[in-house]
Amino acid sequence: MSLKNWSALGATMIVAITTQQSALAQTAAPTTGAPVPPIAAKSVWSEVRHGETVTDDYRWLQKKEDPKVIDYLNAENTYTSAMTSGVQALADKLFAETKGRMKETDLSVPVRRGKYFYYSRTEAGKQYGINCRRLADAQMNYDEKAAEEILLDQNELAKGQKFFMVAGTLVSPDDRYLAYLTDTTGYRQFKLQIKDLKTGELLSDTAERVTSMAWAADNKTMFYVQEDATTKRSDRLFRFQLGGKAQEIYHEKIEQFGIGVGTTHDRKFIQLQAFATDTSEIWLIPADRPLDEFKTVLGRTKGHRYSVDHRDGNLFIRTNKNAKNFRIVTTPVGKVAEKNWKEIVKHSDDVLIGNYEVFHDFLAVTEKTKALNRTRIYNFKTKQWKNVQFNNEVYLAGSGGTPEYTAQKLRMSYQSPTTPPMVMDVNMATGERTILKQQEVVGGFDASKYEARRLWATAKDGVKVPLWAVYKKGVKFDGTAPTLLYSYGSYGISTEATFSLARLSLLDRGVIYVQAHIRGGTDLGERWHEDGMLMKKKNTFTDFIAAAEFLIQEKWTSKDKLIIQGGSAGGLLMGAVVNMRPDLFKAVHAAVPFVDVMNTMMDASLPLTTGEYLEWGDPNNKAAYDYMRSYSPYDNIEKKAYPAMLVTTGLNDSQVMYWEPAKYVAKLRAHKTDNNPLLLKTNMAAGHGGASGRYDAIKEGSFNFAWMLSQWGIAE
Repeated sequence: MSLKNWSALGATMIVAITTQQSALAQTAAPTTGAPVPPIAAKSVWSEVRHGETVTDDYRWLQKKEDPKVIDYLNAENTYTSAMTSGVQALADKLFAETKGRMKETDLSVPVRRGKYFYYSRTEAGKQYGINCRRLADAQMNYDEKAAEEILLDQNELAKGQKFFMVAGTLVSPDDRYLAYLTDTTGYRQFKLQIKDLKTGELLSDTAERVTSMAWAADNKTMFYVQEDATTKRSDRLFRFQLGGKAQEIYHEKIEQFGIGVGTTHDRKFIQLQAFATDTSEIWLIPADRPLDEFKTVLGRTKGHRYSVDHRDGNLFIRTNKNAKNFRIVTTPVGKVAEKNWKEIVKHSDDVLIGNYEVFHDFLAVTEKTKALNRTRIYNFKTKQWKNVQFNNEVYLAGSGGTPEYTAQKLRMSYQSPTTPPMVMDVNMATGERTILKQQEVVGGFDASKYEARRLWATAKDGVKVPLWAVYKKGVKFDGTAPTLLYSYGSYGISTEATFSLARLSLLDRGVIYVQAHIRGGTDLGERWHEDGMLMKKKNTFTDFIAAAEFLIQEKWTSKDKLIIQGGSAGGLLMGAVVNMRPDLFKAVHAAVPFVDVMNTMMDASLPLTTGEYLEWGDPNNKAAYDYMRSYSPYDNIEKKAYPAMLVTTGLNDSQVMYWEPAKYVAKLRAHKTDNNPLLLKTNMAAGHGGASGRYDAIKEGSFNFAWMLSQWGIAE
């Protein structure tokens, strides 16, 4: 990293640190003019857990309302700015490159719902999208000459806000009312508002902390789910009529469960869903009888996960009963006993049945096998299946965004690491595909200059772990190529082979980008998830290490050229693997990292904690406590050398509290024996997802990439 601008900033940095001694311990005066890292003060705190006295020197950082905490975070930000002043020009260049590839004024593909086509558009220079609709023509086709109706101009709504997000929109069945959810802090606590699209006025009906919503068929009754103000668990269902008072009609008391509300695809039923990691339950009421009492479909049985849709008097149930990777059965409404089930999609040990959409004439099923998605379409009239598959070695394809129950065409998306995202319609009767739009790369994009490949690494226990890699042709596979390895590996979330405008800046500078499908996701089915959770969680970490070792052994890269990246639960992955094998990596970017596992999981009052017991384990159980304690990054920091690290977070993060990365950096700085940079960067006005505006988000990503390039010694 260049020292060109550090001396000039040194004096400023010293002032910033020494004026905050209440939050920071005394530091030695610098003799070189180089920036001095903040050294967090230590406090006395202890707690007895399973007979063990646990101490935490940095517990005080959990008091967000304490000005000393804000002082410390600001000091870390000032230090990071000083330490990265030499890469800011490169960050600005990367921002300009990404922005230059982006079509700033653009339009999404319109989609029909009822009598209207809905779409969003962006305008150059504006941070947020504009939600619009146009009336369909007499044949229910899109009519670009029809008058545009602006539903929400998010740029207007965001004025005066440091953060703004629209989390969801839902139009009433008669097209008159728009319900939408907004967040102005990044904490992901959403406010429900309803707009009369006929008059343009906002109704007085509002609610706080709403996570899902559904309209009844009468266009005046709404159901919504509210989360707990402290734990953020979605646990209460309300019903109200426009202009009336909301009534609580269900409370989910079991802490491992959250709830959500929606409708079946044909909008005949309102669905109430309760879900935990390993169990679910569904209740239904007719959408035209919103005052009825919800009735359970299959009850709640430990280990049984199911979802429900409806067609022509029959329920379509995706179930894992006697089917680890799920199957789909049908049964008449009111005759849900298993003896009445008819199997329409069988279980397979090699194929995970994921999303499914029930239409009047067709059933569309998205499946995953060998870390790739495919879609199959069943014709109820011909009783025949059609497969929608793609030939690339790695890609991401899926269905979704076809709200009309009577649709004859399935809206699908496709992309690969070398193919910009495209939207297509698939004729469900014939299989014919029509590409409606492909993301434009301004200035041109030549896919033939790049290559994507599937790789397989061998894990510690002999299991084969898939990876995918993308690079610009001409890269030398002699161990000298800078390589970025990313993964996640939790909650059954798969690692997908996507395209990225920003990533092109890395590829064009000779960087190889790799993602590893480590255990903890469902990349290879439900067992892949189960083998990376609870008392098998360490498979996630050893899989990642095996992937890194494979890339080094096969001369894709070397230890001094390998940078790793992960966020949230992927940030836990980063913290765990650098504790286990700090010698294996040149540098690390840990984003909003879940690194203080024990202090979080031992505090049931924190957001989302109790619902996580079924993923990580319940630390009130001694065996689970000991196992989690053995890999928790914060608890396993040692006096040894660590790679260079950039840790990023948001002050208003509700998924992983800001204090986890803050405490982690403070403790790591006090223990590490190397001179590699350790940086903490906190967005003081955002949450788990970072900056909300599209340009601000690009700036954050450009900074992260510029820092990585500087670690590889790439300055331009």
